Amino acid sequence: MWSNTVKIIASVAATAGALGLAGCGGGGHDMSQMSGGDMSMSASADTAAEFNDADVMFMQSMYSHHAQAVEMAKLVQGRTENVQIAELARAIDTAQAPEMEQISSLLQDWGKPDPASNVNGMDHGTMNGMMSQEDMDSLATKNGADFDAAWLKMMIEHHTGAVDMAQTELSDGSNPEAKQLAKSIVTTQQEEIQTMQSLLPRN
Repeated sequence: MWSNTVKIIASVAATAGALGLAGCGGGGHDMSQMSGGDMSMSASADTAAEFNDADVMFMQSMYSHHAQAVEMAKLVQGRTENVQIAELARAIDTAQAPEMEQISSLLQDWGKPDPASNVNGMDHGTMNGMMSQEDMDSLATKNGADFDAAWLKMMIEHHTGAVDMAQTELSDGSNPEAKQLAKSIVTTQQEEIQTMQSLLPRN
């Protein structure tokens, strides 16, 4: 009787031990899965943090470039009777204002200064397509057909400069998010250039 009891206890203990090992093995599998997830997140973070000087220059310059485009777009209200120009100006404002937020956020992630704090201090003469302050002041004095013609010519030049900057980023940059933004700028602004060229008055 005593011998049988010992055998039963030993059998129960062995079964419990086996279950315990199985439980530990399952836990170990879950841990490795968590570790793999952490590694994936780390890899994603590393990709986001990957950038070079070309990325930084593109983002800093494009912020100021967008800021001026938005300023030009806002000048349209009350100065034109052309519905297509008014719609185009709204599209530019709607697209580029959020892109400015994206640029600012990414630069701060890279440990670079917020471009919004120095948007008026950038050397516009070094950026393709940027208007001088005199150009902007002159545009603000115009109305009607005169405004339309001047605005279209200036914005075409401005967009062409942005496309050139974006293409440089695509060839020289390394950050995936910056390069994706550059691709979007090339596609969108080339289409808008074609629209604006069709709206220019024919002499």
